[in-house]
Amino acid sequence: MFGQIEIRLNELTPEQIAQYHEQGFLVIEGAVSSGTCDLLKSRINERLEEFDPNSIRSIFTTKEQDRQTDDYFLKSAERISYFFEEEAFDEHGELRQDKVLSINKIGHALHDKDELFADFSLSPIWATILKQLGMKKPLAAQSMYIFKQPNIGGEVNCHQDSTFLFTRPMSVIGLWFAIEDATLENGCLWGVPQGHKQGLEKRFERVSEGESAMKMTKLSDVDWPDEALAPLEVPKGSMVVLNGEFPHLSHANRSAQSRHAYALHAIDGDCEYPKTNWLLRHGRTFPEFRHNN
Repeated sequence: MFGQIEIRLNELTPEQIAQYHEQGFLVIEGAVSSGTCDLLKSRINERLEEFDPNSIRSIFTTKEQDRQTDDYFLKSAERISYFFEEEAFDEHGELRQDKVLSINKIGHALHDKDELFADFSLSPIWATILKQLGMKKPLAAQSMYIFKQPNIGGEVNCHQDSTFLFTRPMSVIGLWFAIEDATLENGCLWGVPQGHKQGLEKRFERVSEGESAMKMTKLSDVDWPDEALAPLEVPKGSMVVLNGEFPHLSHANRSAQSRHAYALHAIDGDCEYPKTNWLLRHGRTFPEFRHNN
């Protein structure tokens, strides 16, 4: 049905493991073949062709208060949902350009609800790597295909993934794949090396269990000065491994080149996952990674 997925990675070296723990991130170029990137991108394009933009116009924003009561956002935890760029619409509420160039991201269950993305996301190699980095029982919690559209690709403010996916003790690890080249011009990632050692700044959570209303809870005072940020420019096919407490951001894309990426966030099933987290799968557990035959 689909082409061949090719992952060019076996396991991490001791040096790579040490760098991850020391710096809070790890860049692995050539982790995924160019053909696999094209395959994932092609599958997304198929989904976009089938998508009716009039069915939902939920605008993704990085400003927490704007999504606190967004039911569509909460339900996306178990679905394949589409989120528009903030600048996608004109003053009359009409799309400024084709829908393919208007979507900010697709989330948050591609790894579970799309056959091709499940084959890629749940590959045994990712479980191997996550266990090397300290996880006991890796589970695939969340996935996002991020477009970073030409000219209108919105900025993502400095944040930590564990703010949105919280476990006790903290265990979140992000696997970020460059489907296209990520450069300074088109909005590559920036991060604060060793910033994960400062602890978690805040937590995005439900007001209480069973509630859909959300709140942002401040946990500590941390400082991420601009001068501490380092760009993470990576070529197509690279994987960036991110500690859940690693502070990172991306600037707006004002270039003519998109910056497609796929992000998969894993948690340790041996850790407590509070029911006040925004991302809940009602009556279902998070998918486990597959085993080698």
